[in-house]
Amino acid sequence: MGKLEGKVAIITGGSRGQGAAHVRKFVEEGAKVIFTDILEEEGEALAKELGENAKFVKHDVANAKDWDRVVNETEATFGPANVLVNNAALGTRKNIEDTSEEEYRKTIDINQTGTFLGMKAVAPSMKKVENGSIVNISSVEAFQVAADAPIAYSASKFAVRGMTKSAALEFAGHGIRVNSVHPGFMQTKMLENADPEDVNKLAETIPMKRMADPKEASQLVAFLASDESSYSTGTEFLVDGGLNASL
Repeated sequence: MGKLEGKVAIITGGSRGQGAAHVRKFVEEGAKVIFTDILEEEGEALAKELGENAKFVKHDVANAKDWDRVVNETEATFGPANVLVNNAALGTRKNIEDTSEEEYRKTIDINQTGTFLGMKAVAPSMKKVENGSIVNISSVEAFQVAADAPIAYSASKFAVRGMTKSAALEFAGHGIRVNSVHPGFMQTKMLENADPEDVNKLAETIPMKRMADPKEASQLVAFLASDESSYSTGTEFLVDGGLNASL
């Protein structure tokens, strides 16, 4: 029996990359998963691949009404949600002067406001069963900021770190745990078109001298979603190959 047997999970940004790795791991561990994204074609293909325990729903995480629809769909399909993984995120590598107000607000809307709306929408569902785990995916950049770090992304990921602690205290009396995961550099499709020499140089800055496989983050996320982490809440979990320790 998998560690997530009996869990009903909502995972955002689940059509590809790190989010898809989370979806696969959760289904493998026995969870029933509603995963969402704006990437409809890729989402439907993944749902077809994974079978009856995974369902894709197109979803804008910055839209409150969309969140209500996702929670209603989850309850109608699998029952009350007792796991939420706020994974959807946006990041553009621009400096302050080149970042437009529209770009800044869009990043905050998705990364920060989307996380808030997700926690707000799923809380009543979790309170029905007096049990839940919310995992907010932040970044190592919530601890340290690189010289070329985009301001909107950094601001949003620092915010998610603080929001997680606040929500953990608010929900603790309802049996709902809230933790944040802070990945470092991941070997995702975004790096496929990068110059291999640049990728190697980046890997050399990591104490473990390699990028992470998205599956390594998914193992941690699954642990936090499971009852194995039943006394962990309001805590930050780094999966960064030692980057933060090297400060």
